Parts: sequence; structure tokens; C-alpha cells
Amino acid sequence: MLIRQEDSKDFNEVYSVVKTAFATAEHKDGNEQDLVVALRNSDAFVPELSLVAEIDDKIVGHIMFTDAKVGMSTVLVVAPLSVLPEYQKQGVGSALIKEGHRIAKKLGYKYSNLLGSEKYYPRFGYIPAEQLGIETPDGIPPVNFMAIKLQENAEPINGTIKYAKEFGL
Repeated sequence: MLIRQEDSKDFNEVYSVVKTAFATAEHKDGNEQDLVVALRNSDAFVPELSLVAEIDDKIVGHIMFTDAKVGMSTVLVVAPLSVLPEYQKQGVGSALIKEGHRIAKKLGYKYSNLLGSEKYYPRFGYIPAEQLGIETPDGIPPVNFMAIKLQENAEPINGTIKYAKEFGL
């Protein structure tokens, strides 16, 4: 498996991967593939953190981390993580998250946040975001709003997360 930065030639295939991955997902809004397109064209986009997983020259997974704010601090938001159904439970998602974290640390990011499964993401170090001083947005179950401190020396943060407007939150 090869994990690499997304390239413009990948956009159509990534759109299809995201749409297919979320077609059978337990939690979805049906617009995840359009969110990827909107975020890619936003001020929050971090090109180095839009990654694809390839197996035999086929894109089988994608992850995107974008900028958000907690108070005056810039943090990351993971959304979405997509793996084609036939490649799930084979380490593709894990590889994308781990490589994203490695790059994010290198770029100097201190925190990453997400809204996701409380059964899946804790294995990567994600904990309820409130434990790190990040308030859970209204209407979101606190158990599903998680964060991880990417840098051991990260100064504490406190406040409400402000997502890129493309999230519609």
C-alpha cells in the first residue's frame, strides 16, 4: 500500500471513493464527497494533508485534514476518512490516519479534532475533546467529538471549535 498526497489527477477517483465508502456507512449525510470538493477549494485546505491510499495503482482510501480554530489556536479537523468497503478492516484507514498525524506534526500542528466513532478513533489516541479544553458543539454527542494532542509540548487550548464554513456547522 502506498500513502501519498492527493494530486489533481486523483480528484474524480477520490470523489467516487468517498461516495462509495459512505454509501453503506452507519453515520453519513450523503454529501461527504461534495464536502471534500468544497474543502479542497476553501481557505481551510491543507494540500499536504489530503492523502490517498493506493493498492495496485488503485485509490482505495482518502483522508483530509483541514484547518479550524479553537480560540486563537489553529487546529486540524479530520473529515472525512473514506475507505472502499472491500478494503475496510485491512489497515487502510489506520495507515491514512497515522501518516496524516506524522505530516501534521512535521507541519507544526498541535491538535487534531474529529467527529466519529468512539469505538474506532480512540486506538489512535483520540479522546473526548472536552478533556483537552475543546467544547463540544451543540447537538453533537460528546462521546463522538474527539481530539488528540499531536505535540507533547502543545500549550493547553480552551474554547469552542470554529469549523471552515464549508462544513455548514
